[in-house]
Amino acid sequence: MFVNDNPPTLRAAVRIDRVRQPSRWEEWRFTVAEVVIDDGGFGEEHRVLRDDGTSAQWLFPNLPVTLYRDEAEGYYLNLTSGSPVWFVMWRIDHADPSQAWPESVSLSYNECGRWLDAQERVDNCPLDEGVRAALQEYVDIHYRPEPKKRKRPASFVDPEKRL
Repeated sequence: MFVNDNPPTLRAAVRIDRVRQPSRWEEWRFTVAEVVIDDGGFGEEHRVLRDDGTSAQWLFPNLPVTLYRDEAEGYYLNLTSGSPVWFVMWRIDHADPSQAWPESVSLSYNECGRWLDAQERVDNCPLDEGVRAALQEYVDIHYRPEPKKRKRPASFVDPEKRL
């Protein structure tokens, strides 16, 4: 699944769908519709799968997804969320708002949070079982939760040190 590089990496392909004037307030609506593993069969360049003027689909192959040890907590949080997902950060072309593309793909809940804090557009798609199992294996090896520290009651803390 993940190439045993250091750090481990896989390639993903993202399909983005576009609808023209889905409401009177929007000219275009984009949706990250699907994320799949790219085994090299999708080519190197993005391409239009379908475009009838009203709706369109694009495929963006060869996007790297790299696992980093310092993101292990974010992977753990994704896996324990109940519905593990791919996180896709994407952008709209300012010069041509009818165009959008995925900028980055991640499996880290924490990285997604940083993107959202930076006001980026982020969507998610369900994670398939094979990737989920490989991610779980990585988390089992690299994630160690911080030990919980007992909080002392305020009455035992010096008055100058209380919050």
